[in-house]
Amino acid sequence: MAELHKNLIDGEWVGSDGIENINPSNTSEVVGVYARATAEETKQAIAAAKAAFPAWSRSGILERHAILSKASQEILARKAELGALLSREEGKTLPEGIGEVTRAAQIFDFFAGEVLRLAGEVLPSVRPGVGVEITREPIGVIGIITPWNFPIAIPTWKIAPALAYGNTVVIKPADLVPGSTWAIVDILVRAGLPKGVLNLVMGKGSVVGQTMLDSKDVTAITFTGSVGTGKRVAAASIEVGRKFQLEMGGKNPTVVLDDADLKVAVETVAQSAFFSTGQRCTASSRVIVTEGIHDKFVDALCERTKNLRVGDAMDSNTEIGPVVDPSQLKQDMDYIGIGQDEGAELRAGGHRVNAPTEGYFLQPALFTGVTNQMRIAREEIFGPVAAVIKVKDYEEALATANDTEFGLSAGIVTTSLKYATHFKRNAEAGMVMVNVPTAGVDFHVPFGGRKGSSYGPREQGKYAAEFFTVVKTAYTAAG
Repeated sequence: MAELHKNLIDGEWVGSDGIENINPSNTSEVVGVYARATAEETKQAIAAAKAAFPAWSRSGILERHAILSKASQEILARKAELGALLSREEGKTLPEGIGEVTRAAQIFDFFAGEVLRLAGEVLPSVRPGVGVEITREPIGVIGIITPWNFPIAIPTWKIAPALAYGNTVVIKPADLVPGSTWAIVDILVRAGLPKGVLNLVMGKGSVVGQTMLDSKDVTAITFTGSVGTGKRVAAASIEVGRKFQLEMGGKNPTVVLDDADLKVAVETVAQSAFFSTGQRCTASSRVIVTEGIHDKFVDALCERTKNLRVGDAMDSNTEIGPVVDPSQLKQDMDYIGIGQDEGAELRAGGHRVNAPTEGYFLQPALFTGVTNQMRIAREEIFGPVAAVIKVKDYEEALATANDTEFGLSAGIVTTSLKYATHFKRNAEAGMVMVNVPTAGVDFHVPFGGRKGSSYGPREQGKYAAEFFTVVKTAYTAAG
């Protein structure tokens, strides 16, 4: 058996039992063997983080800056290697994997800078002779639970601000993709992070995740994943009075208006719906098209969809990698069947793809004749499945776009400044895209949604301080 990659608890690599991490592009390849933490080991990790908090929360800003900066530099220097690891364990194409690793390096670099930009306010009191200081302080032990679809970027955009603002961390990565998070933790340890400040506990959510939820010593939890699990995180956190942050599902619309540039519209939708195998919470699975451009747009998008090259994530010719695992593949295929049963027309794709290696390959599926009340237009599939909904005009398109329980990302393709401006103001989503894909955001600006997609403060950029710190107001009388 391959070398066991162990959990990190209180500065020590520990663990004896592990599971194999399988490549979804080639199921005969074992990417690595990764330990599974027990409930007791998870409790030890939480205790270690709690013990390390007083010293780390008062550590010098140069120390924190140097560690995060060093981590950023190593990640960037190893982007090809780490990108290949990510692509082998999750199934993103290699360029996407390398791009995600590059983004992780940028995030660490940004928060290394934020350490040096920590600021507050000094205000006069309404009472003569009294001064007021408003500062932000770290909050304690941060529990981090991350999904499988962005195995380096999402752990990074949670770990980096947590550490930058002086918190300690216990992180549980998704069971399907432990390798990428393990690599990031290893880099941070070698960058000089004191023991106990960052703890890695890999394993089942029912064991590791539940132990984190049950612990009163976990001050805050930041979670990205399914709506169902997010609700359990919320309920458990309310029970113990814990701060929590949730990023969950999406059923994101892209509106295509009659005045859109056809080539721009087709490529924007193809990238939004199908790249990263559609396994992004920001993916656009509802394509809302006005009647004047509908037919020629659908014809062009069908051709683009049929010609998308599906295959091994490491193949330079591949545009769409595999679905992540058999369970997700079954879910995708089930929804393709549901769409057909509901009366939608499967215009392109939706079938398994044969390849030289055994993998979970699926040709992206494009449905037309969809109404916004069909299940394939309302429920998150989390795969390369897109539904085209025909509408009369912009007003109906906007109403249809907003007719969803989710509100993460929304896009529009138009050459009209009037409609672009109106859509940006009136789309009920946390992020709005004009003539660019709904999936793909910058590392230095806030990320998050509305309605059933998100709960709590935004992630990324300077807005991350809202979750990872607490505000203190201090009064001082002169003399």
